[in-house]
Amino acid sequence: MKLKQRVVLLCAVLFLLGLAKVFLLDGGESSFASRRDLRAFRKMEGSLTLARGAKLTHTLQSPWEVAGQWVGPREVYPDETPELAAVLNALSSARVERADVGYKGTQLKALLVLDGGQKVVFKPKRYRRDYVVEGEPYAGYDRHNAEIAAFHLDRILGFRRAPLVVGRFMNLKTEIKPVATDQLLSTFLVHANNTCFYGKCYYCRETEPACADGDVMEGSVTLWLPDVWPLQKHRHPWGRTYREGKLARWEYDESYCEAVKKMPPYDAGPRLLDVIDTAIFDYLIGNADRHHYESFQDDGGASMLILLDNAKSFGNPALDERSILAPLYQCCISKVSKRYGEEFSITVLHRVRVSTWNRLNLLKGGVLSSAMLQATAHDPAFPVLTELHLSALDRRLNGILSTVRQCIETQGTDNTLIEDRLNLPHP
Repeated sequence: MKLKQRVVLLCAVLFLLGLAKVFLLDGGESSFASRRDLRAFRKMEGSLTLARGAKLTHTLQSPWEVAGQWVGPREVYPDETPELAAVLNALSSARVERADVGYKGTQLKALLVLDGGQKVVFKPKRYRRDYVVEGEPYAGYDRHNAEIAAFHLDRILGFRRAPLVVGRFMNLKTEIKPVATDQLLSTFLVHANNTCFYGKCYYCRETEPACADGDVMEGSVTLWLPDVWPLQKHRHPWGRTYREGKLARWEYDESYCEAVKKMPPYDAGPRLLDVIDTAIFDYLIGNADRHHYESFQDDGGASMLILLDNAKSFGNPALDERSILAPLYQCCISKVSKRYGEEFSITVLHRVRVSTWNRLNLLKGGVLSSAMLQATAHDPAFPVLTELHLSALDRRLNGILSTVRQCIETQGTDNTLIEDRLNLPHP
């Protein structure tokens, strides 16, 4: 064989080995699953860029009808959504028909009805307490919006469990006040020539209103899920007590995951896997406040854990709150206990979805932060995340990958990763 032929053959072999390394990701799962997940990842990458000002190419349906038909038991929007840019553009520009105080909760919000009868939630951009990052003061809400970023992270991770969100600049004087209810109007005031309102919520106070820049207020608009999909609220099994001096059981009981696995809906079906996914999602965005979560009603534990209310995220970019990952690392431990004087081993195992593991591996090496920049570039509120928060995403991703690898090393691949792709039909 001539030298040139040998070189060509060697290059071909190296190329095939490279493909094998890509397809057989760190977890050692099947090449078929890895190829499928790689194709899904490439498809996601190709759909990240959204055109500004996009409109539906047909007039048979409104943007709200299109988005409403996307919703199913396991997804808020499907894998392929060529109309996504048009729906988000409609959210950011449609005329407001009615404005009212938001539903009860801890954060200020307004409930709006857009042209065509579509309900949305408007959350004003607000600055939180300052942090010190690398010796410099840093405002927690400076130049970013948590709800927008969380929605696009949901897209990038391939979960598709977060309602659609887009940034919007709202003129309070011309768009909101003329159509506002008396209850909302009563909370408006003027401060330093800026139009403000304080709404109604658990912590809403007249002394702490949200203020526009003049009359124009920046915020996020979240699409209301269709009324045919009523929600059911659940206490998160790894929720915090929020009581000084009182710890939740998971904070001191290493075998807590074993107890959770015996309770419905975590004893069967995909719900506990969804909790693991959500812990990964929340750790990336720095959300330690998911004390409750929502699913669709009467689902028997089969429908998804919906990623609602992500506004308390992207706070201190220097803080990686590891306790958020408790569902992940507590469900992969071994411990030795004693009974009747004899030692015996308890192994508490739970599994991470192969699709989640593959997607996380494909996002390492700075890919995640780059994807976030690309996904949010169309948004009226761009830049949505600061450089510090983008760096935090990549750093926290490495922490998640390290945690799962430790589980694989101690418990084995088969006891750590599971092929679980539950698809339920749309009604």
